[in-house]
Amino acid sequence: MATKGKPKVRAKDLRGFKYFKILNPLLERLHAVGTERDQAGNRQLFFDQYAALLLLYFFNPILTSLRGVQQASTLDKVCRLLGCSRTSLGSLSEAARVFDAAALQEIMAELAGRIPHGALPKEQQALKDLTAVDGSLLPALPRMAWALWLDDDHRAAKMHLAFEVLRGIPVGVTVTAGNASEHDQLRVLLQAGRLYVIDRRYAEYQLFQDIIDAKSSFIGRLRDNAVWQVVEERPVSATARAAGVRRDLVVWLGGDQSGAVFQQPLRVVEVETGKVDAQGRPEVLLLATDRLDLEAELVALGYRFRWAVELFFRWFKCVLGRRHLLSESQNGVTIQVYVAMIASLLLSLWVGKKPTKRTYEMFCLYFSSWATEEELTAHLEGLKDQDANSS
Repeated sequence: MATKGKPKVRAKDLRGFKYFKILNPLLERLHAVGTERDQAGNRQLFFDQYAALLLLYFFNPILTSLRGVQQASTLDKVCRLLGCSRTSLGSLSEAARVFDAAALQEIMAELAGRIPHGALPKEQQALKDLTAVDGSLLPALPRMAWALWLDDDHRAAKMHLAFEVLRGIPVGVTVTAGNASEHDQLRVLLQAGRLYVIDRRYAEYQLFQDIIDAKSSFIGRLRDNAVWQVVEERPVSATARAAGVRRDLVVWLGGDQSGAVFQQPLRVVEVETGKVDAQGRPEVLLLATDRLDLEAELVALGYRFRWAVELFFRWFKCVLGRRHLLSESQNGVTIQVYVAMIASLLLSLWVGKKPTKRTYEMFCLYFSSWATEEELTAHLEGLKDQDANSS
């Protein structure tokens, strides 16, 4: 029996065009990027148009491949709204190599800056800039030689993400080979004025000091064999004790050699998790921070919020629709990841608050044509009603 071909892409099946009213002015700045390599002056696809086509890919499950993106570029409505002409597969493949992915970072930063901080309980205001950092692997093909991971047969790229927890948005991302140093990539992502929360994979004392030197702060889990010299033991309040805090210490962290990197004392807050280890003893987290002013219970709460970045990774891979990589080059994969982050920022901007899993699901139903725009709008209006009733 003859196999049924993929359905033809039609303009009426595509979603997400309203976003380009917001994006087109931002994308215009990309138009000249890479033009110095077009010495013949015959380029028909520019970076702003390529980025717009990739956004269309993320917003439309009907587009499942580079060929689907190319087919969409032949539609009059797409050409008119995105300002592009019919594009060939060759031009799309070339674009992933010749356009500099770093140019998209400015657009990400500008969109993130437009998303407001939601109302926080007074006692959590000190965590407003809490930023979780972690990495996640993206499967790669064996022929992607740059994506070194375990061996020649097991390749992977790695996405390193800085995620602002309480706004629920990405604020920095890099893409490397799977075996790249997470410590080095955090150094690349560092911004001033943030409170970074990191797990014990990042427990490098020089990295802690580098965060402080970058005019930011951190809450990080120490390894169980960490050593320190106690400067002061602080009293533990009833509120902190209820949050699991067992001890609150001001210390000089590390031994004679490892601790030599520090230019100031730090805190170590011991927190019981309520679980037991393999020996049946209460599990205790050792949390280090340079924030001497934070209430001990907020140090514990800030570390618990770190898991928000894991939830974002799950949504990014399963809900946003990172179905497969459209390019095999490192620059091309980075462009695709950056565009996906822009897509997630646009969703947050539309919602006006940190999206819930239910809201993400509604967007997927809408972009898959299962939910109408009226049903999506009704869902968003319902969120506003909930906020009004809770205020």
